[in-house]
Amino acid sequence: MRQIAARLICAVLFCASGLAHSEEFTAKVIAVLDGDTVLVRRVDGLLKIRLAEIDAPEKAQTFGETSKRSLSEMVMGKQVKFVSETMDQYGRMVAHLSVDGLDVNAEQIRRGMAWEYSSFHSNKALIALQHEAMQVPRGLWAQSDPTPPWEWRKLHPSTQPVAVATSATDHADTPGASCGNKKHCSEMSSCEEAKYYLAQCGIKSLDGDGNGTPCEQLCTPLKKTKN
Repeated sequence: MRQIAARLICAVLFCASGLAHSEEFTAKVIAVLDGDTVLVRRVDGLLKIRLAEIDAPEKAQTFGETSKRSLSEMVMGKQVKFVSETMDQYGRMVAHLSVDGLDVNAEQIRRGMAWEYSSFHSNKALIALQHEAMQVPRGLWAQSDPTPPWEWRKLHPSTQPVAVATSATDHADTPGASCGNKKHCSEMSSCEEAKYYLAQCGIKSLDGDGNGTPCEQLCTPLKKTKN
């Protein structure tokens, strides 16, 4: 029994370490959605990525477009290095970005284009950059009383994306518990989200040709063209 228990513990630890393992890759940014979210194209489809440890003004919020332009200047149309941390409840990858050696996440803070938003405010380097921007004042800190985006979202709940489960077992006892109202591929942020909505929510419109693969543009690998 002790040997079985030991093996189970090792298996759990192995799985946990695998889940925590970050992915590192380079991809081209094809769209900047706001000051802390980009869209990239990978061989297996499109992927929405949220910048880790920062929170930028929403597009409809004051200074939102300025923050978006700042991020666009750094990454739009470029090959960017991504180091992922996790997937959030909205199906987005959360990652650190760098381009030509520049830490994009930190630069948004330094420019005064976003708030430091690390876990338990543990990133002292980002906190220092935010204090610097506030002292100048630079970017959004030149406003008399800027509203943090998390406070703005509370006042505008309709702007929040719908959370999705990260695995089929998350809501096995309550089918459709986190399905929301999404029914079209244009509303999907990733292939993983589309697969969840097809398998767990039964949104058949995502699989128009009935081949079992939802949202072909998101989930079908791009064909390589010959030179």
